[in-house]
Amino acid sequence: MMNQFNGFFLIIIFSVILLGCSQKTSNQNEKPNVLLIIVDDQGYADFEPFENHSPEISTPNMNRLAEAGTVFTEAYTTAPVCSPSRAGLMTGKNQFRWDEKASWGPGLPDNVKTIAEYLKEAGYTTARIGKADFGTNYHKFDVREYPLNHGYDYFLGFSAHAHDYWLTSEEIADRTPDPNGTSAHLGPLMENQGYKSYPDDEYLTEIFTNEAIKYLKSEKDAPFFLTLAYNSVHHIIHEVPQKYLDKYQVEPIHNYEPDSMETFNNQKPGSYSAYYEKYTRLGAIQDEDMRKFYLANLDCLDDNIGRVLDALKEQGLDQETMIIFVSDNGGSPLTGAKNAPLSAGKYSLWEGGIRVPMAISWPGKVKAGKVETNYVSATDILPTISNAAGIELADETIDGIDLLHPNQDRVLVWRWGNTWAVRKGNWKLTNTNEQWGKGRPSDFYIKPISDDLSLKLFNLSDDPGERDNLALTMPEKVKELENAYNDWLKENSRKY
Repeated sequence: MMNQFNGFFLIIIFSVILLGCSQKTSNQNEKPNVLLIIVDDQGYADFEPFENHSPEISTPNMNRLAEAGTVFTEAYTTAPVCSPSRAGLMTGKNQFRWDEKASWGPGLPDNVKTIAEYLKEAGYTTARIGKADFGTNYHKFDVREYPLNHGYDYFLGFSAHAHDYWLTSEEIADRTPDPNGTSAHLGPLMENQGYKSYPDDEYLTEIFTNEAIKYLKSEKDAPFFLTLAYNSVHHIIHEVPQKYLDKYQVEPIHNYEPDSMETFNNQKPGSYSAYYEKYTRLGAIQDEDMRKFYLANLDCLDDNIGRVLDALKEQGLDQETMIIFVSDNGGSPLTGAKNAPLSAGKYSLWEGGIRVPMAISWPGKVKAGKVETNYVSATDILPTISNAAGIELADETIDGIDLLHPNQDRVLVWRWGNTWAVRKGNWKLTNTNEQWGKGRPSDFYIKPISDDLSLKLFNLSDDPGERDNLALTMPEKVKELENAYNDWLKENSRKY
């Protein structure tokens, strides 16, 4: 009888313990983990979850995100290039609120909070792996723009527009006359307050993935926020592991070697900038091969995203993690990216420069397999994550809204140098011209209908490629949108 009682008593004890553990897990999971994947310069047509994607691409792991969640066919960034776009994404605000010149280098003011800061204050552990770029104060640890100084507990990556995919050793940096360019950059990665060197046969996309998986496997006593900011598929686009080059049947190009590099375009002999300039424009690489290099680079990126998704599942984190995927701007005219049916690409406010691939998954919270056609903004990422984490945002100057509740009548505005654009409903008004940086655009670039600063009006519901300018025939709509843009500027031209 006593043995039966003891057995019954032990069952009760174990039940209480299990119930307590279950309750503890439930409490921990009230706030989801957050994985923010940012990719670089991905073309609108180069995202397989979109129905009209380019047929030669292969992104099965991006498809996994789409099947598990929702894709947005009309998602916009706040700028057509990386630095200001990432400032808008990380703060939930149009960066030209504080950057009056609407420039490449908005920086990050001390009093503009980032997603990481909000989440860290809410008890999250935070990490950033990959690219950190706000357009200024590159390669420095003691500046606001460095991730450890705006909310991240851990950082491994680089502070610049770009980094060589292969050359991450201290040895190559020591032999290179100019290792720390704004785009032409190589050598060891920054890690917290120091540097981490890797052998030059390790590939940067895979390094970032390996470090992200290591972070996912680490012990954490709080929900995590991991920003995984790949520099793929940014130039230098030809640098890809051999198996991917073989797959797309394109011959490899030699890596940079300072002792044998000739000068190019008046760059210093032996400099990395000479190598970078030579291979980031058409000429040394022709259009078809540039596209093949791009596809190989994209394929490698997708495989690495798959590795991260697999690690989440292996660690039992997939059901309690919100994942947001976004490109920082449209596909570059110089890398072989495709933005069809959108006009132009990176560097301009035509749709090809600011409309990007975006997806969100969150098991049990976000509808799986959904295609959202209402327009949204990268500024929406901060309030979406904040709402999921139970954070109340008191800052009325945040421009984003929750991605899960899009508003088809909202006003979106853009400023980029002396160009601007505004969208409300299906209508877009812009004075943008044609820009693409150095050299000529690739054969895959869709040339806009004009290259001047005149006002252009489009109904994007039936003309996403911006081929039919309605400005002359609809002057009242032009005035309405012009007023909406000017009203926004008047209401939001505050000093930071």
